[in-house]
Amino acid sequence: MIEAGALSAPVQATLLVGIILVQAVALYAGYGALERVATPLIDTITNAR
Repeated sequence: MIEAGALSAPVQATLLVGIILVQAVALYAGYGALERVATPLIDTITNAR
């Protein structure tokens, strides 16, 4: 665990914003990859009559 209590307030805020930005990018990429995989699978299932 990163000990951020000893850091100044601006550094803590910058660290928090950076972590949130990294999480947002990871989620965006993850959902994009999931959409590429899931869309053809859903189309195959719905058109399998």
